[in-house]
Amino acid sequence: MTANATRVLVLNSGSSSVKYQLIDMTDGSRLAAGLVERIGEATSRLVHSPLATGGDKREQEGPMADHEAALRAVADELAADGLGLDSPELAAIGHRVVHGGLKFTEPTVIDETVMKEVERLVPVAPLHNPANITGIRTAQALRPDLPQVAVFDTAFHTTMPEHAARYAIDVETADAHRIRRYGFHGTSHAYVSRKTAELLGKSPQDVNVIVLHLGNGASASAVAGGRCVDTSMGLTPLEGLVMGTRSGDVDPAVVFHLKRVAGMDTDEIDVLLNKKSGLIGLCGDNDMREIRRRIDEGDQRAALAFDIYIHRLKKYIGAYSAVLGRVDAVAFTAGVGENAAPVREAAVAGLEELGLAVDADLNSVRSDEPRLISPEYARVAVAVVPTDEELEIATQTYALVSG
Repeated sequence: MTANATRVLVLNSGSSSVKYQLIDMTDGSRLAAGLVERIGEATSRLVHSPLATGGDKREQEGPMADHEAALRAVADELAADGLGLDSPELAAIGHRVVHGGLKFTEPTVIDETVMKEVERLVPVAPLHNPANITGIRTAQALRPDLPQVAVFDTAFHTTMPEHAARYAIDVETADAHRIRRYGFHGTSHAYVSRKTAELLGKSPQDVNVIVLHLGNGASASAVAGGRCVDTSMGLTPLEGLVMGTRSGDVDPAVVFHLKRVAGMDTDEIDVLLNKKSGLIGLCGDNDMREIRRRIDEGDQRAALAFDIYIHRLKKYIGAYSAVLGRVDAVAFTAGVGENAAPVREAAVAGLEELGLAVDADLNSVRSDEPRLISPEYARVAVAVVPTDEELEIATQTYALVSG
């Protein structure tokens, strides 16, 4: 790697989309960002933001047959800004990979051995890992000489002790089929827990934090001294908190009941729990802003959905307070966590005995900066910490390839 190679291209490849950011690691600044969506359709769309020049967003629509076509279009947009993939300043490409199992506990330079292991994990991440693999293969074809680094959603959670990670099922069956709790949103939980410690003026090793990543997908984690000791998502991202379209925790026997009594097959139950449950299943909306608007108008279904959402949050805050023993901060992040003041207020209300409180004025402030929203007298800090998964991926990627 040359001395002036200080840029990292971050790719997040979905089944029909690619999100990307080009980041200069000298100061963490964004040089470009964008999204390609509806890959494989006639209505494919690319939106590119040339952040380095401050120019207007550029959009193009038209068929992009596959991820290779999409990434070539991204490369053309970057080249138009003088930031092409052939630039000597590009140090590496960092890829978000959702599932790394137990093998990958840190960012990893991708080779064929790594690819085979990521492919082996497809059965436990059938929606995500295949798309991640496609993005990696395409980027490798475009720049075979450039280091490609996988940053795994599950890696941060591999520090969970066995008593937190294992399910209470037959050990031989669990081991044979890799059934255990892996956790997800790891890059976000790593970034936010570290930033929360900085906000308190302390080292991550000296802080215990409960991180609440609340977006359309939602997860909680208990982080002790910079290491994850428990998290709400499990074998898949379905377990845990109430989410936009996912149920979160349910009695496993619900699956058997639906099969026996409702005559639903496993695919139908999968769709029900992953795409037709959570907030959208409870009230028909998975946008917290719309739910709050409906509540203000007296909508009882929306109010019940909100109460169920908050009840589950409180249960996890209480549980993780017990797991950690000492809690220094509770940090809200992601789309809902960063922007929905009523969610933060309701989640903490009634938890004064745990040392938690929210200052109404501080909570109502909207900002892109990390901030405390708890009163000075509160024993436990309550924080809003905007997540930055792309910067976390870029930081881990650059640290690896720069030695």
